[in-house]
Formats: sequence, C-alpha cells, structure tokens
Amino acid sequence: MKKINYLDSIKSPVVTEKATGLSEQNKIIFKVHENASKKSIKKNIEKIFKVSVVKVNTLNKKSKIKIVRGKYGTKKGFKKAVVTLKKGQSIDLGTGA
Repeated sequence: MKKINYLDSIKSPVVTEKATGLSEQNKIIFKVHENASKKSIKKNIEKIFKVSVVKVNTLNKKSKIKIVRGKYGTKKGFKKAVVTLKKGQSIDLGTGA
C-alpha cells in the first residue's frame, strides 16, 4: 500500500449546519482519504493546524444511486472524520489557522 502524504490525507472540511453546531462542542468534521487511519488523521491535523486532538471518530458514507432525466448514475461515497479538539482550542476554517 502506498504511503499517503499528510497534506493529501485531509481533503476538505465539511461545512454544513450540523457541522457548525458541532463546532460549539470543539468538534470539527473533515473529509479524509479512504485509507487514512485514526492515528494518521490525528497526527496530520495536529501538524497542519497546530492544535491538540483528543479523539477522532471516522465513518464511511456509502455511494448512492441517483436517477437524473431517466439515466442512472452514482453519487460517490467518502470517508469523514469527526475530530474532537482539546477544550479551549479551535480551528477557524475561514483562515485555516
């Protein structure tokens, strides 16, 4: 298995209403690489944003079948991670710091 670069393992933050509500509890949601482990996600978040991570929960979103104008297609699935930060710390997703 090819080793994943630490910048490639974290794809993007998830900015939804639910994710914004979780930020009050020091939890941030990120889309991550499918082969990324919890340990590597924790290490990479700490390295990129310079915060301390308490816990990482991951879940896989399955792909869905969609019908558009009578044609079948698929909506690609992805893996996401819910990262819990140490109390008092935060990540400002607008500036990335």
